[in-house]
Amino acid sequence: MRALAIAATGMGAQQLNVEVIANNIANINTTGFKRARAEFTDLLYQAERAAGAPARGGENIVPEGAQVGLGVRTAAIRNLHMQGALAHTNNRLDLALNGHGWFQINGPDNEILYTRAGAFNKNGDGQIVTIDGYLVQPEMTVPENTSDIIVNADGTVYAKIDGQDDLQELGQLTLANFVNEVGLEPLGGNLYRETPASGAPVVGMPGDDGFATVRQGYLESSNVDPVKEITELISAQRSYEMNSKVIQAADEMLATVAKGIR
Repeated sequence: MRALAIAATGMGAQQLNVEVIANNIANINTTGFKRARAEFTDLLYQAERAAGAPARGGENIVPEGAQVGLGVRTAAIRNLHMQGALAHTNNRLDLALNGHGWFQINGPDNEILYTRAGAFNKNGDGQIVTIDGYLVQPEMTVPENTSDIIVNADGTVYAKIDGQDDLQELGQLTLANFVNEVGLEPLGGNLYRETPASGAPVVGMPGDDGFATVRQGYLESSNVDPVKEITELISAQRSYEMNSKVIQAADEMLATVAKGIR
C-alpha cells in the first residue's frame, strides 16, 4: 500500500524539520548565528490516468488526469542571513556589523573564511584574532604599550600609545559581500566558506554602498526568534503525528483485508 511509504517520507521530513529547529534553539545565544529553515519539495507522481489522453473512441481528450504523489523529500536547509540585534559589551575588540558584509578570517591551511561574529582578541604577538586564534584579515598588530584601541565606523583601526598625543593607525578592516549569501557553506565555529553557489567575494570598505558599518563595543546577537521557533516546533510535531496516524490507518485497512482473506 502506497500510503505507508508516503506517510513514512512525511515522518522523515518532519523529523529533519525538528532537528533544524532544535539547532536554531540551541544556538539562540551564539554570536552572529543565522537561523536555518528546512525546505521541502514533493516527490515523483505516479500517473493512473494521463491528462490529455484520448477518451474512449478517440473522439475527445481527457480534461484532467489522475496522478498520485509519492511523498516528500528535503530540498534544502536554508540559512537566513537576516540582521541580528546589536548587544552592547564595552569590550574594545568586540566589533559588530550593521548591514551586509562579512569579516575575513585566515583559517586553517591559510584558507580565507568568513564570519559575522566579531568577538576578537589579541594573541601573544599582539595580532588581532578570533576566539579560536585565527588571524583577522587584513592582519593588524597592536603595539605592546597601547592603552586604547579605536575602531571607526569605516573600519579604520587606531591605537592610543602611552606617552603619545597622536593616534597611531594600525590598518583598515575590509569586508566581503556575496551575490548569494545562502550559498555559503557553514563550517561551525561561526565560520563560513565560499562555494560556487555563493559566488566569489566582493571586497570593499565598511560604509561603502552595499557594505555594513562597524560598531565598536557591540556584538551581533543570533537572529533566532524563540517564539517563532516554538511555533514551528509545534507545527512540525503535529505534522509528524498526522503522518503517523496515516500509517496507523493504512495498517488497520491491511488488517481488515487480511481478516477477510482468512
